[in-house]
Amino acid sequence: MTQHAITVLGHDRPGIIAQTTAILADLGLNIEDTSMTLLRGHFAMTLVCAGGSDDDRIAAALAPLAGDGTLTVTVREVSAEGAVAASGTPYLLTVHGGDRPGIVSTVVAVVAEVGGNVTDLTTRLSGDLYVLLAEVDLPTDVDVEALRTSLGEAAGRLGVGVTLRAAEADEL
Repeated sequence: MTQHAITVLGHDRPGIIAQTTAILADLGLNIEDTSMTLLRGHFAMTLVCAGGSDDDRIAAALAPLAGDGTLTVTVREVSAEGAVAASGTPYLLTVHGGDRPGIVSTVVAVVAEVGGNVTDLTTRLSGDLYVLLAEVDLPTDVDVEALRTSLGEAAGRLGVGVTLRAAEADEL
């Protein structure tokens, strides 16, 4: 059994998820992890599937999705050994404020400096308001108060607000 990373990107239309997942099911692939969203009217989906099909067979089966040129589909085998379970403590990080370049890179760099790993990140721009929501896995020995201070200093330089709080299991 092999694992495959599949991406589908392009102009949104109804039925993309239904078509894609039906093709994968017909190939006997099990969908293990997914992320699907709309980004400014463009559909973006990443799936990790497991099964007995090879990349070429999967790509050929999914090719009709990209037939009209509005979607791009990629398939790549991924190593099962690459999967790493979260080993720290989950936190929710939120950032909000005026939009400007560098918000994501600055804030996630502060998290990375303490060995934190971003496990999910979403941003949205609503008018001039920029919102970032992230799930982060922090090492169990991290000084959370010192991290909050560092995040606050970075946010101050950016002119945005930031919060970091422990995540409850039902929030993830």
